[in-house]
Amino acid sequence: MSTFSGAESSQNALEEAMRLGAQGRIEQAAAAYERVLAQDLGCVEAHMGLSLMLTTLGRLPEAIRACQGALALRPELPELHHNLGALFNCLSAHAQAEAALRQAIALRPLYVEAHYALGMTLVAMERLQEAEVAFQLVIVLRPEMVEAHRQLASVLARRDLPRQAEIVYRQALALQPDHAESLKRLGAVLHRQCRLGEAVDAYRQALAAQPAMADVLHNLGTALGQLGRLPEAEAALRESLALRPGYAETQFGLGMILLGAGRLAEGWPFYELRHRTKKRLRHSLHPGLGPQCPPWQGEPLAGKSLLVWHEQGLGDVIQFGRFLPVLKAQGAARITLACFPELRALCAGMPGIDVVDVNDAVGLMPGHDYQTFVMTVPRWLDTSLQTIAPAVYLHADARRIQSWRERLAPLPGKKIGLAWRGSVTNLNDEGRSLSTLAILEPLWRVPGLSFVSLQKGPGEDQARNPPPGQPLLHLGSDIADFADTAAIIEQLDLVISVDTAVAHLAGSMGKPCWVMLPALNVDWRWLREREDSPWYPGTLRLFRQTEPGTWDAVVAAMAQALG
Repeated sequence: MSTFSGAESSQNALEEAMRLGAQGRIEQAAAAYERVLAQDLGCVEAHMGLSLMLTTLGRLPEAIRACQGALALRPELPELHHNLGALFNCLSAHAQAEAALRQAIALRPLYVEAHYALGMTLVAMERLQEAEVAFQLVIVLRPEMVEAHRQLASVLARRDLPRQAEIVYRQALALQPDHAESLKRLGAVLHRQCRLGEAVDAYRQALAAQPAMADVLHNLGTALGQLGRLPEAEAALRESLALRPGYAETQFGLGMILLGAGRLAEGWPFYELRHRTKKRLRHSLHPGLGPQCPPWQGEPLAGKSLLVWHEQGLGDVIQFGRFLPVLKAQGAARITLACFPELRALCAGMPGIDVVDVNDAVGLMPGHDYQTFVMTVPRWLDTSLQTIAPAVYLHADARRIQSWRERLAPLPGKKIGLAWRGSVTNLNDEGRSLSTLAILEPLWRVPGLSFVSLQKGPGEDQARNPPPGQPLLHLGSDIADFADTAAIIEQLDLVISVDTAVAHLAGSMGKPCWVMLPALNVDWRWLREREDSPWYPGTLRLFRQTEPGTWDAVVAAMAQALG
């Protein structure tokens, strides 16, 4: 009968464990490795093998202890530190992972896998600038590692460096041209730079590489909509919804496309999904009013009370406030408008509104039968382009008109109010606002005109110190609210404005107003390829950019029209 030494027995058990692992019999292999360690706790290979099997089984804390057992025996092995770091990352223990990976790099400074894993760890810890350095080093050490390029580009995009991200995504695509995810992300960084045509091309290439990607179709539809290519945008968004039914962002986007095409009846239900999108979660009906104040969904309002909430921008309340007198005429007993503080005095004079207050005070008011948003009302009134409620329904307060008369009366010639910048919180403010008052200089060459600044907030400094040769009466710093703005507009002959609340105020007062619109990202309410607006018939005239980013042709056209 043959006998084996303890060392031979341990070696045979180790080989058996390795054989079981190679055969995919993971649990048996883990048990075998544990038997080896029961005989020989100093067997590094058994600690390493056990850690691998436990990792495969998802028993990560035990896998970490096995890996640490190996490290206690062979702390000079960088692979063990790398493995330990990977295990800590799996448990989101990123600080411990970072320490292990840095130890691996200290032992082997050019350890590519450890540098890459460190970069991923730093991303998880939101230390993006350090992650960028780690991925850059990986690319230097192994330039053909396409995933390092992708991760670096992703970090640059997250750091709001779209141009640099674009360069790196293109490097990744040079290594793997048909990678759909890289093409999608390239499209996204081009989109962020408002290079919409190039973004569309990238999205289409991504879809050619991997069809039926709902998120890419959504992005494609959004970009096409911003370019004004509405039929193509609609088709892309509908295809995205077919793949991802009920996705609020896409439904909302489709709503804006349909509204922008003038198909209001089709667009309103989709537009209602704005309250479920990520960027508009702050818009919600007042939870403190309870079930006794449900959302209004077109029920008869005769003898009922309705609470109407503002939303989005100041101009939206002004534009859509026209529908509240319609509800009053239908028999609503009490209509309360919760609005922005800047609009409170102006809205107090709106016909059909019984109470105006700011948000915080509404919860203290008497109960209401229903609540709704101001931009939801036209949906339940079946509003189409042919049935839009009358635009002119606002009037300036007589006392405020008198208080501004002294400053406006001395101006010679025709008086023209200017608003060249909108709120910086608007997602398209860079595209819709003028960077400087100097862009409007050709208007000053037309004789017989005086210009008044209606700018409040952004642009006030420019109005206070206008460019040479552009004399301007600056009133913005003394304007308390929109009731003051209305009183000033009442005494003007014309208002020239970018797409901001001032244009809606002028239109709702029946004051002639010229609106400057960008070539890209035109708001849906201005429709497409029109010089007039059914929202303000006979009052507003639209001047549209022909080339993105330049207002020269628009200003020249307005100067000619003034002459």
